[in-house]
Amino acid sequence: MKLGTCLYNHQTYVCIAEGEYVLIPALDAAFDQPQWRDMLTLLDSGTDLQAPLQAASAVMRVPLKEITLLAPIPRPRKNVMCLGLNYLEHAQETASQVGRTGKAPQYPIVFTKCPTSVTGHNVDIPFDPDTCSQLDWEAELGVVLGKGGKKISRENALAHVFGYTVINDLSARDIQLNHKQYFLGKSLDGGCPMGPWLVTADEIPDPQALDIACRVNGIGKQASNTRHMIFDIASIIEWLSRGMTLEAGDVIATGTPSGVGFVREPPEYLQPGDVVECEVAGVGLLRNRIAQP
Repeated sequence: MKLGTCLYNHQTYVCIAEGEYVLIPALDAAFDQPQWRDMLTLLDSGTDLQAPLQAASAVMRVPLKEITLLAPIPRPRKNVMCLGLNYLEHAQETASQVGRTGKAPQYPIVFTKCPTSVTGHNVDIPFDPDTCSQLDWEAELGVVLGKGGKKISRENALAHVFGYTVINDLSARDIQLNHKQYFLGKSLDGGCPMGPWLVTADEIPDPQALDIACRVNGIGKQASNTRHMIFDIASIIEWLSRGMTLEAGDVIATGTPSGVGFVREPPEYLQPGDVVECEVAGVGLLRNRIAQP
């Protein structure tokens, strides 16, 4: 099932993708409940997701063109947790920029993006050259937890996953360089496009076998497969939960493959008017345009 968060008639709803239509359960009085108006509430509730499909009424069905898709979780409760250098070829290309030999990290490299950086599909990304002039793309598979926990074993980790989405971990390389850390350069307003859908875990039999790609103005920049992650999703959840309680609704960006802009010769950065497409097979295609200053 593909779930989304949408604006329809100036109100926010959870919707279900259905071809050229969406089902908005809350439009039917029988399903006008808080969990069908807010994705985090839905994740907390354990609601039967099949019920609206089984009782789908004409009033629920709305043409896709009449809604505005937001990020599946428009405002996460906590920072988005991100993996750095989680594909070997990306670790190698990054190390080569500073004259080092790229090696697989022994432990996961984790940083975060603040909730206010999250934005949705087809939303223009703010561009302020006075703040950042080196904006870079990073296509990633996003994981959304449906069940929390602490000290989650690798063997049980995927049972905690509610579903998957696409994330563009936009990165302000000049800010990263100047401040010697990740957070500011990863947390620009609009710096975490997410969506367009949240695909439930039952639709993705093997999250470690998904093609992942990024295109800028239709030109391929990244092309890989999630099987090349150094730390797979189950391991990431195990590591994160060792000393930190994970919760339903937590979002994890699992790292980007090689092909980012700052390592190219010469370096390439996103400019106003550029259209960035990040795609994960079976999960979706996330598209955003870089706005004029």
